[in-house]
Amino acid sequence: MPSQDPPYLRIADHLRRRVTAGEWAVGERLPSRAQLAEDYAVGANVLQRAQEVLIGEGLLEGRTGSGTYVREPVERLPLHRARTAGGFPESAVPGGTWETQTAARTPAPAEIARRLRIEPGALTVHTRYEFLLGGRPVQLADSWEPMTLTDGSPVLMPQYAPMRLRNVVVRMAEIGVRVVRAVERPRPARASAEQAVLLGISAGDLVTLVERTYLDDTGRPVETADLVIPDSRWEICYELPVEPAE
Repeated sequence: MPSQDPPYLRIADHLRRRVTAGEWAVGERLPSRAQLAEDYAVGANVLQRAQEVLIGEGLLEGRTGSGTYVREPVERLPLHRARTAGGFPESAVPGGTWETQTAARTPAPAEIARRLRIEPGALTVHTRYEFLLGGRPVQLADSWEPMTLTDGSPVLMPQYAPMRLRNVVVRMAEIGVRVVRAVERPRPARASAEQAVLLGISAGDLVTLVERTYLDDTGRPVETADLVIPDSRWEICYELPVEPAE
Protein backbone atom coordinates (compact mmCIF):
# COMPACT_ATOMS: atom_id res chain seq x y z
CA MET A 1 0.00 0.00 0.00
CA PRO A 2 1.51 3.40 -0.93
CA SER A 3 2.67 5.63 1.93
CA GLN A 4 0.22 8.31 3.00
CA ASP A 5 2.98 10.64 4.19
CA PRO A 6 3.42 13.92 2.28
CA PRO A 7 6.17 13.75 -0.37
CA TYR A 8 8.52 16.01 1.58
CA LEU A 9 8.41 13.67 4.61
CA ARG A 10 9.14 10.64 2.45
CA ILE A 11 12.10 12.45 0.91
CA ALA A 12 13.29 13.61 4.34
CA ASP A 13 13.18 10.01 5.56
CA HIS A 14 15.18 8.80 2.55
CA LEU A 15 17.74 11.59 2.89
CA ARG A 16 18.03 10.83 6.60
CA ARG A 17 18.88 7.22 5.85
CA ARG A 18 21.45 8.27 3.24
CA VAL A 19 23.13 10.67 5.65
CA THR A 20 23.20 8.26 8.60
CA ALA A 21 24.56 5.53 6.28
CA GLY A 22 27.54 7.79 5.57
CA GLU A 23 26.85 8.63 1.94
CA TRP A 24 28.04 12.14 2.78
CA ALA A 25 30.69 12.74 5.44
CA VAL A 26 30.31 15.17 8.33
CA GLY A 27 30.96 18.66 6.97
CA GLU A 28 30.40 17.59 3.36
CA ARG A 29 28.07 19.59 1.15
CA LEU A 30 25.06 17.79 -0.29
CA PRO A 31 24.22 18.07 -3.99
CA SER A 32 22.33 21.24 -4.85
CA ARG A 33 18.62 21.42 -4.16
CA ALA A 34 17.99 21.60 -7.89
CA GLN A 35 19.96 18.38 -8.43
CA LEU A 36 18.26 16.54 -5.55
CA ALA A 37 14.83 17.76 -6.68
CA GLU A 38 15.55 16.37 -10.12
CA ASP A 39 16.77 13.07 -8.62
CA TYR A 40 13.55 12.70 -6.61
CA ALA A 41 11.33 14.03 -9.41
CA VAL A 42 9.79 16.73 -7.21
CA GLY A 43 9.67 20.51 -7.20
CA ALA A 44 12.40 22.53 -5.51
CA ASN A 45 9.98 23.66 -2.79
CA VAL A 46 9.23 20.04 -1.81
CA LEU A 47 12.93 19.26 -1.59
CA GLN A 48 13.50 22.41 0.47
CA ARG A 49 10.82 21.36 2.99
CA ALA A 50 12.42 17.92 3.25
CA GLN A 51 15.80 19.46 4.03
CA GLU A 52 14.23 21.84 6.55
CA VAL A 53 12.96 18.80 8.47
CA LEU A 54 16.52 17.46 8.75
CA ILE A 55 17.92 20.90 9.58
CA GLY A 56 15.38 21.10 12.41
CA GLU A 57 16.57 17.70 13.65
CA GLY A 58 20.16 18.93 13.68
CA LEU A 59 21.28 16.46 11.02
CA LEU A 60 21.92 19.08 8.33
CA GLU A 61 22.77 22.77 8.36
CA GLY A 62 22.11 25.41 5.74
CA ARG A 63 24.79 27.98 4.95
CA THR A 64 23.56 31.10 3.21
CA GLY A 65 24.93 31.33 -0.31
CA SER A 66 26.83 28.07 0.04
CA GLY A 67 24.43 25.16 0.29
CA THR A 68 23.38 22.44 2.72
CA TYR A 69 25.92 20.45 4.70
CA VAL A 70 26.00 17.42 6.98
CA ARG A 71 26.18 18.89 10.44
CA GLU A 72 28.84 17.94 12.95
CA PRO A 73 27.15 16.31 15.96
CA VAL A 74 26.93 18.56 19.01
CA GLU A 75 26.52 17.06 22.47
CA ARG A 76 23.28 18.18 24.10
CA LEU A 77 23.89 19.20 27.68
CA PRO A 78 21.29 19.17 30.47
CA LEU A 79 19.91 22.59 31.34
CA HIS A 80 18.28 22.34 34.74
CA ARG A 81 15.39 24.69 35.45
CA ALA A 82 15.18 24.39 39.21
CA ARG A 83 13.82 26.32 42.15
CA THR A 84 16.20 28.82 43.72
CA ALA A 85 16.34 29.37 47.46
CA GLY A 86 13.45 31.78 46.99
CA GLY A 87 11.44 29.18 45.10
CA PHE A 88 11.71 30.70 41.61
CA PRO A 89 12.87 28.99 38.41
CA GLU A 90 16.41 29.57 37.27
CA SER A 91 18.82 27.84 34.91
CA ALA A 92 21.77 26.29 36.70
CA VAL A 93 24.81 26.44 34.39
CA PRO A 94 28.14 26.85 36.21
CA GLY A 95 30.87 29.06 34.83
CA GLY A 96 28.72 31.36 32.71
CA THR A 97 28.37 35.14 32.65
CA TRP A 98 25.59 37.50 31.59
CA GLU A 99 25.87 40.52 29.33
CA THR A 100 22.98 42.99 29.33
CA GLN A 101 21.67 45.99 27.45
CA THR A 102 18.77 47.96 28.94
CA ALA A 103 16.54 50.62 27.41
CA ALA A 104 13.92 52.53 29.38
CA ARG A 105 10.82 54.14 27.86
CA THR A 106 10.34 51.30 25.36
CA PRO A 107 6.73 51.09 24.08
CA ALA A 108 5.23 47.68 24.81
CA PRO A 109 4.43 45.55 21.73
CA ALA A 110 0.87 44.23 21.71
CA GLU A 111 1.79 40.70 22.87
CA ILE A 112 4.02 41.97 25.69
CA ALA A 113 1.31 44.42 26.76
CA ARG A 114 -1.16 41.52 26.94
CA ARG A 115 1.19 39.51 29.15
CA LEU A 116 1.86 42.47 31.44
CA ARG A 117 -1.81 43.55 31.42
CA ILE A 118 -0.95 47.07 30.30
CA GLU A 119 -2.03 49.11 27.29
CA PRO A 120 -0.21 48.48 24.00
CA GLY A 121 2.44 51.17 23.63
CA ALA A 122 2.68 51.77 27.38
CA LEU A 123 6.26 52.43 28.45
CA THR A 124 8.41 49.53 29.63
CA VAL A 125 12.00 48.85 30.62
CA HIS A 126 13.33 46.42 28.02
CA THR A 127 16.48 44.44 28.82
CA ARG A 128 18.31 42.07 26.47
CA TYR A 129 20.45 39.38 28.06
CA GLU A 130 23.11 37.15 26.52
CA PHE A 131 24.35 34.22 28.59
CA LEU A 132 27.95 33.41 27.69
CA LEU A 133 30.01 30.25 28.17
CA GLY A 134 33.63 30.45 27.10
CA GLY A 135 32.95 33.94 25.79
CA ARG A 136 30.23 32.78 23.37
CA PRO A 137 26.47 33.44 23.70
CA VAL A 138 24.60 30.17 24.31
CA GLN A 139 21.25 31.52 25.53
CA LEU A 140 19.29 34.71 24.94
CA ALA A 141 16.58 36.48 26.89
CA ASP A 142 14.40 39.55 26.36
CA SER A 143 12.75 41.02 29.45
CA TRP A 144 10.08 43.70 29.82
CA GLU A 145 8.92 45.43 33.01
CA PRO A 146 6.16 48.06 33.28
CA MET A 147 7.98 51.35 33.70
CA THR A 148 5.29 52.70 36.02
CA LEU A 149 6.38 50.04 38.52
CA THR A 150 10.04 51.05 38.89
CA ASP A 151 10.20 54.61 37.47
CA GLY A 152 12.22 56.89 39.74
CA SER A 153 13.52 53.99 41.85
CA PRO A 154 17.10 52.69 42.14
CA VAL A 155 16.07 49.40 40.49
CA LEU A 156 14.79 50.95 37.26
CA MET A 157 17.75 49.76 35.13
CA PRO A 158 18.71 46.11 35.84
CA GLN A 159 22.22 46.47 34.40
CA TYR A 160 23.29 49.26 36.76
CA ALA A 161 24.25 49.41 40.45
CA PRO A 162 23.07 49.00 43.13
CA MET A 163 21.05 46.02 41.83
CA ARG A 164 23.19 45.07 38.83
CA LEU A 165 22.20 41.62 37.51
CA ARG A 166 20.16 40.81 40.60
CA ASN A 167 17.12 38.71 39.74
CA VAL A 168 13.63 40.14 39.42
CA VAL A 169 12.48 38.82 42.81
CA VAL A 170 15.31 40.58 44.69
CA ARG A 171 15.01 43.81 42.73
CA MET A 172 11.25 44.07 43.22
CA ALA A 173 11.59 43.34 46.94
CA GLU A 174 13.84 46.42 47.15
CA ILE A 175 10.85 48.64 46.25
CA GLY A 176 8.35 46.73 48.37
CA VAL A 177 6.89 44.50 45.65
CA ARG A 178 6.58 40.90 46.80
CA VAL A 179 6.93 38.45 43.88
CA VAL A 180 5.28 35.14 44.78
CA ARG A 181 4.70 33.25 41.54
CA ALA A 182 6.34 32.51 38.18
CA VAL A 183 4.53 31.07 35.16
CA GLU A 184 6.59 29.43 32.39
CA ARG A 185 5.29 28.31 29.00
CA PRO A 186 7.93 26.46 26.92
CA ARG A 187 7.27 25.84 23.24
CA PRO A 188 9.30 24.98 20.12
CA ALA A 189 10.24 27.79 17.76
CA ARG A 190 12.66 28.57 14.95
CA ALA A 191 15.69 30.82 15.35
CA SER A 192 15.39 34.18 13.65
CA ALA A 193 18.30 35.46 11.57
CA GLU A 194 19.39 37.76 14.43
CA GLN A 195 19.17 35.00 17.04
CA ALA A 196 21.09 32.60 14.79
CA VAL A 197 23.97 35.06 14.36
CA LEU A 198 24.23 35.60 18.11
CA LEU A 199 24.01 31.91 18.99
CA GLY A 200 26.22 30.60 16.21
CA ILE A 201 23.48 28.44 14.71
CA SER A 202 21.56 28.53 11.43
CA ALA A 203 18.48 30.66 10.84
CA GLY A 204 15.46 28.39 11.18
CA ASP A 205 17.18 26.00 13.60
CA LEU A 206 14.96 24.61 16.33
CA VAL A 207 15.01 26.50 19.63
CA THR A 208 12.96 26.29 22.79
CA LEU A 209 11.19 29.54 23.60
CA VAL A 210 10.33 29.82 27.30
CA GLU A 211 7.75 32.53 27.96
CA ARG A 212 8.15 33.45 31.64
CA THR A 213 6.09 35.89 33.68
CA TYR A 214 6.60 36.90 37.31
CA LEU A 215 3.56 37.95 39.39
CA ASP A 216 3.32 39.68 42.76
CA ASP A 217 1.13 38.82 45.73
CA THR A 218 -1.81 40.68 44.18
CA GLY A 219 -1.59 38.67 40.95
CA ARG A 220 -0.12 41.60 39.01
CA PRO A 221 2.51 40.76 36.36
CA VAL A 222 5.73 42.62 37.20
CA GLU A 223 8.00 41.21 34.48
CA THR A 224 7.70 39.02 31.42
CA ALA A 225 10.53 37.53 29.39
CA ASP A 226 11.28 35.33 26.40
CA LEU A 227 14.16 32.91 26.92
CA VAL A 228 15.67 31.47 23.72
CA ILE A 229 17.51 28.16 24.16
CA PRO A 230 19.07 26.29 21.18
CA ASP A 231 17.56 22.82 21.04
CA SER A 232 20.67 21.31 19.47
CA ARG A 233 22.77 22.24 22.51
CA TRP A 234 20.52 22.02 25.54
CA GLU A 235 18.09 19.49 26.94
CA ILE A 236 15.82 21.32 29.35
CA CYS A 237 15.18 19.47 32.61
CA TYR A 238 12.69 20.77 35.16
CA GLU A 239 13.37 19.85 38.78
CA LEU A 240 10.19 20.04 40.87
CA PRO A 241 10.02 19.46 44.63
CA VAL A 242 7.73 16.68 45.83
CA GLU A 243 6.29 16.72 49.32
CA PRO A 244 6.88 13.31 50.97
CA ALA A 245 3.82 11.36 52.03
CA GLU A 246 3.22 11.27 55.77
